[in-house]
Amino acid sequence: MPATLSVIVITHNERDNILGCLQSVAFADEWVVVDSSSTDGTREIAQGFGARVVNTTDWPGFGPQKNRALAEATGRWVLSIDADERVDDELAAQIRAAIARDADGPMGYEVSRLSRFCGQWMRHGDWYPDRVLRLFRRERGRFSNDLVHERLIVDGATARLSGHLLHDSMPTLDDALDKLNRYSAGRARDRVRAGRRGGLAPALGHGLWAFVRCYLIKRGFLDGRLGLVLALYQAEGTYYRYLKMWLQEPAAVSE
Repeated sequence: MPATLSVIVITHNERDNILGCLQSVAFADEWVVVDSSSTDGTREIAQGFGARVVNTTDWPGFGPQKNRALAEATGRWVLSIDADERVDDELAAQIRAAIARDADGPMGYEVSRLSRFCGQWMRHGDWYPDRVLRLFRRERGRFSNDLVHERLIVDGATARLSGHLLHDSMPTLDDALDKLNRYSAGRARDRVRAGRRGGLAPALGHGLWAFVRCYLIKRGFLDGRLGLVLALYQAEGTYYRYLKMWLQEPAAVSE
């Protein structure tokens, strides 16, 4: 009998995260881990839990890699989760209930992601409520081909589940700054490929707007000192994304 729920995860050197991630979705029928040549024992840990692990030697970007994982899944339903995320108890119960409704319900479900920044759970600003589409009928969903900030595209109605997807990707500011550099580069490349252009004025304008939106409009100031740091971080990431778009030559990103 095919699995009812498949969990898909893409990994690269996630030894410290993968077991906790998989344990939080132990209620699933199948776990598929597509690993990008980890050297720290990630694959062995996942296999020890009972996951089916597929190794890849190239890195096509987040969207294409998640589509590879999706192609390996056999469940009627699929839950896409990152290695640094955990499903809390309330969300786990909601997922099980949604699957039980099956064809009588929507084809996909959003969840609310609660993220930790430099050790603090952020409950305001741009990061909360961070609603992401993660649970879906396998034959009705696919991921965009974006290098970063990929989107799950579901053919059909969607709804929202309660509970939280707990996300802890930036334990320190150094981790955050490293991710900012990598993600701003990937996002700039995606946008230039789509015909968008950057520039100094857009970089300054969009960066300022990112700070105002995060800190003032979405009340990031209620998260205290780290609310200010996060708003500045969001502004800096936006600023550098538009600068990198500006500096990229179209020929450098053509297929």
